[in-house]
Amino acid sequence: MIAKAESKFLRISPTKVRQVMDLIRNKEALAAEAILLNINKRPKELLIKILRSAMANAKHKGFNADQLYISKAICNVGPSWKRFKAAAFGRAQPILKRTAHIKIELDLKSGEK
Repeated sequence: MIAKAESKFLRISPTKVRQVMDLIRNKEALAAEAILLNINKRPKELLIKILRSAMANAKHKGFNADQLYISKAICNVGPSWKRFKAAAFGRAQPILKRTAHIKIELDLKSGEK
């Protein structure tokens, strides 16, 4: 692991983030950024922000962006906000507003270590 970036308590469902994250896992960092810029899903904005942060962390350590690839991309479940919706006969139906913790780790390509 050369550099990592993490964002917690994001107000988006982890299952939706994982669909987009599967597209960029184990790809080169610049290619993954290009993929994210060209898809039309809501998690792309969050993932671009986290990926750019990880690339900036690697640049601060002295590595070039074209040497890096995404070695680990994880989206874990955060705490759910619990809300209630009115239902028939005076009952209440629960609503779970889910949150996510996203972590991206970058590493050097195998030929450049």
